[in-house]
Amino acid sequence: MKMRFLGTGVGIPQVGRVQSGLIMETDGKPVLFDCGCGVLGRIVEAGYNHTDIDNIVLTHLHLDHVGDVLALLKANWLVGKTDMRIFGPKGTQEWFGKVMETYDYLKDRFEVEITELTGGERFTPHGTDFSITCTPTVHSTPSLAYRVECENKAVIYTGDTEPSEPVFRFAGGADVMIHECSFPLGFEMTMHTTPDMFTDVLSRVTLDVSKLYFIHLYPHMQGHEQEAVDHVKQHFDGEVIIASDLMEVEV
Repeated sequence: MKMRFLGTGVGIPQVGRVQSGLIMETDGKPVLFDCGCGVLGRIVEAGYNHTDIDNIVLTHLHLDHVGDVLALLKANWLVGKTDMRIFGPKGTQEWFGKVMETYDYLKDRFEVEITELTGGERFTPHGTDFSITCTPTVHSTPSLAYRVECENKAVIYTGDTEPSEPVFRFAGGADVMIHECSFPLGFEMTMHTTPDMFTDVLSRVTLDVSKLYFIHLYPHMQGHEQEAVDHVKQHFDGEVIIASDLMEVEV
């Protein structure tokens, strides 16, 4: 299994980090997880053709995670591809319908199959060998973390969330966990993660994963990345890595 980080940033622009997006690939078949603003361009920069994307898996519907969904659909349509499958939390169908109402000239141009999830479901994106399960996370809107399994490998992708015991248990035995870490140590925050919030949960439950990648970094984290890594490594035996846009990882 191969992962390619497309966007590791947030809604505030930063040099080198666009909004949320990640590709997981096996046997040459990519699945796109989240599609925030800037991700469409990153798909091409990462060496993929945008028409390679048949499946989009959304953690939640905030703009920095869905801002390029329609842009991707339109780009595909412009070169003759009109089908897409979107998996996401409750409300995805309504959100997509409202987005499409804004653009009359795009109505009936796409064949989009939407599957809404609440947590606990297992699904396999079309044309892939991935087995994916999901669980709710702690955020300000319905949001899901995903466990992606293939070829005896497992990757957890949390989207936006506070660190939580249920998600840590959901990750048990995984090779990789991709978890948000929006703000630095000591930052007062809810619905997102700071390193000390992360280790507070670690003090109560073991996180049984081999590697941990932090994403969704606000500008406030600039200059504090190593501090975050060092703090978490005091409580976690695995490898801790700050992800960057276009980083490629073999699992």
